[in-house]
Amino acid sequence: MTVWDRPEPPPRPVPLDRARIVAAAVALADEGGLEAVSLRKVAARLNAGPMRLYGYISTKQELLDLMVDEVYAEILPEERTGDWREALGSLAHRTRRAALRHVWLADLLGGRPALGPNGLAVSEATLSALDGLADIDTVLRAVETVSAYFTGAIRREAADLRAERDTGLSKGDWQRARGPHVTRMLATGRFPALSKAVHDGTHVDAETSFATGLEWVLDAVAARLTRPPA
Repeated sequence: MTVWDRPEPPPRPVPLDRARIVAAAVALADEGGLEAVSLRKVAARLNAGPMRLYGYISTKQELLDLMVDEVYAEILPEERTGDWREALGSLAHRTRRAALRHVWLADLLGGRPALGPNGLAVSEATLSALDGLADIDTVLRAVETVSAYFTGAIRREAADLRAERDTGLSKGDWQRARGPHVTRMLATGRFPALSKAVHDGTHVDAETSFATGLEWVLDAVAARLTRPPA
């Protein structure tokens, strides 16, 4: 039985329910990452005894599942679209924006499917936009391909944000601090391709890089979806 199937106990003596527990856990994670979340810390945030929480949530994994599903409510599109490309593109951008608001989410993306009501609703909205375009296996591979792209891109961006939080150095500050070392290494002539990338490549921000890569992936998916059956 999942946490969503199990009834909640009566909210006594301190008013308590899963929604309040999850909200407190999300706030803790937003402030200090997943390492800041434990049933004990959540209970302290709610001025409740830790054992009270076990009536609502049995394990930390259940708490993490509930936290992810809470954020999936932010990813769920406000209205469904019949355009598959818009649907997959929206899924990618909405997931990225949610992960920028909740950096810890990146660590929980890409694993087992989200089975909460919001996660299932996101999957339904995504798959329904591709319904009828191809056989179900092709549709599933298309969704998996796009998901693999944006999950990897989001994790990379989240890693930069965590590093900035932990070190106090922005990505630009970090690059400037290591500039002399990189310059010396490139001057050896051992890394000509890398040197060309550093000196001639155009710098783009994270959002532009994400959007460009997403469009390329969607172009590849479009070619597969519109390919005539063998």
